[in-house]
Amino acid sequence: MGLTSRFNYYRRIFPAYLGSRNSHLTFWHDSPEINDQSSRYLLGEYYLSFLQKADYLGPYDRNGIPLLDYRGSLGRQYNPIAIAQYGLGNFNAYRRSGDGESRKKFLAVADWLVANLERNRAGLHVWNHHFDWEYRSWLRAPWQSALAQSQGISVLVRAHDETGKEMFLECARMAFQPFQKEIREGGIVHVDERGDTWLEEYIVSPPTHILNGFIWAIWGVYDYFLATGDSVAQRIFEASVRTLRNNLARYDLGFWSLYEQSGTWLQMVASPFYHQLHIAQLRVMHFLTEETLFLHYADRWESYRRSRGKRTRALCHKCAFKLCYY
Repeated sequence: MGLTSRFNYYRRIFPAYLGSRNSHLTFWHDSPEINDQSSRYLLGEYYLSFLQKADYLGPYDRNGIPLLDYRGSLGRQYNPIAIAQYGLGNFNAYRRSGDGESRKKFLAVADWLVANLERNRAGLHVWNHHFDWEYRSWLRAPWQSALAQSQGISVLVRAHDETGKEMFLECARMAFQPFQKEIREGGIVHVDERGDTWLEEYIVSPPTHILNGFIWAIWGVYDYFLATGDSVAQRIFEASVRTLRNNLARYDLGFWSLYEQSGTWLQMVASPFYHQLHIAQLRVMHFLTEETLFLHYADRWESYRRSRGKRTRALCHKCAFKLCYY
C-alpha cells in the first residue's frame, strides 16, 4: 500500500474506530450469537441470529435499504453482504415474532438482491461491490465475493420459501453459478495444489482463504442444497467441509486464531470480534455436520479468548501486522 493509500486508509479507519457517529463497523461488529432456533434439515431461521443487525440505526436509502458509512473518501455505500445480513436478521425477527414490519424489511432486501444481480465479465451472475477497497492490494470496483453470493442466496431461498415467488429461486439459481467456476473462469472457487476447494471472500492472487468468509460461503451452498436438493451443491458443500477439516489446524496459532492465510512473514491474527465469530461459526459447523473436529477447535479457541495473556498477545500481533502491511 503506497503512502497516499495508507493515508486514506487511516483517515477512514481512525474515525470509524474512535469516532462517536455510526460507521460501517457499527454494523459489522455485533455480538456473534448462535441461533438455537435454526434447523439442520429444514430451511428455517438463519444460523446466527443477526437481530442486532436487524435493528441497524442507519443510514438507509429512500427504499429502506441499509447503507454503510465508510467515512473518508468512500462515504456511504451499498454493501451486498451487509444488505443480505440485514435481511436475514429481519427474517429471523419475523419468524420469531410474526412482526409484519420485519417481514416487509426482509422482502425489500430480497427485491433489492433480485434487482442488483448482474453479470460479470465471464457472464456469471454476481452481486458486485461498486467501490474500491483497501485489502493490502486494492480490490477495484466492481468486485465480487463468495460471501456476497452466499448470503444473497440465503436470503433468496428463504424469500422463495416464504412467498412462493419463483423469481426468488430463479435468481438464487443464477447466483449459484459462480460456485461452479474457478476464479480464472470468472467464479469464486480456488482449488489448491492439494485438491482442496476454497470459496474466496476476496478474489486476490495468491488467494488468502479468509476463514469467516469461507465458512459463511459454505452455509450459502448448504442453504441452496436444502432449497433445491441440487447434487452439485451437495458435492461443493462436502468438498468445502473437507477443505475446512483438512486446513483448520493452519488457523491455530496456539494462543489465538488467524483471520486468513496471508502468506506474509507476519501472519494476520484475527481481531477479538473475528476470533469470537470463528468460535460461533465452528459451533454451527459442528451442528450442521456433526464433525467433532469443529467442536474441538471451537472449545480450544474459546479457552484462548478467556485468557487475558493470550488476548494481549493476540492484540500485539494484530497491531504489528496492521502497521507492517496496511
